[in-house]
Amino acid sequence: MKLRDLTIAMVVLAGLLGVLYWSNHRQAKEDESVKASPDSSPKILSLNQADITGLRIRREGQPELDVSKSDSGQWQITSPNPWSADNDSVSSVLSTVSALASERLLDEKVSDTTAYGLASPQLAIDVVLKDNKTQKLLIGDQTPAGNSYYAMLAGDPRLFTVAGYHKTSLDKTANDLRDKRLLTADFDKVSQIELINQKPDKKQDITFAREKDAWQILKPKPYRADALQVEDLIRALREAKFDTAGDGNAQLTSAFGAGSAVASVKLSGAAGTQELDLRKNKDDYLARSTVVTGVYKVPPSLGSSLDKTLDDFRNKKVFDFSYQEPNKIEFRDGPKSYFLTRNGSDWWGADGKRLDSKGAEDLLSKLRALSADKFPDSGFNNPTIDITITSEDGKRIEKVSLAKSGDAYTAKRENEPTLYELSAAVVSELQKAAAAVKPAVPSKK
Repeated sequence: MKLRDLTIAMVVLAGLLGVLYWSNHRQAKEDESVKASPDSSPKILSLNQADITGLRIRREGQPELDVSKSDSGQWQITSPNPWSADNDSVSSVLSTVSALASERLLDEKVSDTTAYGLASPQLAIDVVLKDNKTQKLLIGDQTPAGNSYYAMLAGDPRLFTVAGYHKTSLDKTANDLRDKRLLTADFDKVSQIELINQKPDKKQDITFAREKDAWQILKPKPYRADALQVEDLIRALREAKFDTAGDGNAQLTSAFGAGSAVASVKLSGAAGTQELDLRKNKDDYLARSTVVTGVYKVPPSLGSSLDKTLDDFRNKKVFDFSYQEPNKIEFRDGPKSYFLTRNGSDWWGADGKRLDSKGAEDLLSKLRALSADKFPDSGFNNPTIDITITSEDGKRIEKVSLAKSGDAYTAKRENEPTLYELSAAVVSELQKAAAAVKPAVPSKK
């Protein structure tokens, strides 16, 4: 048994020695062809990014990609097709190429570039500078380790290796650098948004208008808008980008024509108008925009953002003071009346006594959360509850009346046509909160 174990150990040892010999022999062979110090990793390129005015990217077996900077500082793709470029994507490439560091300097003067895939490189990038000088970067084969690539500059005999992630950052197609936005408007300056839901069961035409820094519903009638919902819509439109381009793609164009309408959007502002039309064909959402030519496949999330009804955008909150601290609350419930004023952090009653802060804040919280379950067309008669909230140091005064309507209550803001349906349970809790506001218990000395 001991002899068998000894034999196995000798075989394993022999195998390990063979691997070690092969590894050392391979390393020695590599070291014969790589003459530079492994610790030497100088910059391959060190350029002022602002001086770069163009890029020409040639990938093996692919058409040349040309990108140039206009006088206004915007980047444009000029080849293989004239397209707007995404400035952030181009800036990322410029950031990498302008300060490209090597992993190692392998040879001060390489004699045969063919052995490293640099005679016909996988990737060649011409960096055009504003003085019309050009630096040409060549990236060839992977190194034996597989996580780096051989690289050199045209006209420079030095041979380098660069990290694989640097090659990935530079190896871009026109689709990578193209501006994929379907709407390019300056949304801070858009004054009106028209959203038409075209689904047969939801068809509605909704127009939003900017009023100073806030949005209001203008059409079909003037309504208060839910700021968060409108901002979500604007965010979706601002970030609307295509997944697959259909410039001249007959298949996508045909699918768009056969698709069912989802929604259309029209943006208006001082700079003009832009429009977007969204349709669905099977599981695909397809878009056509006045900004770019063609039909485009877009993420389903855009469809969800535009497939909204009027009630989704209406402000369901009964009061507008939100998280501001009101100055005064007046609550009349039939023969009962409650009057609260704020002074600093304290609430005071009509008799000048300081109120229990917990009760006052509980009432305020319920007033703040008062929201409609739905928007009825009628049902407001003989109000029994009147609430007035003063905020912004008297600049905002909101008056709301509540009337019993069947099993629920209907609320109406002063001088506004909208009716808000509130559940009887919510109103009951509100009444209890108002009745529970009591004077503060004097502190014991």
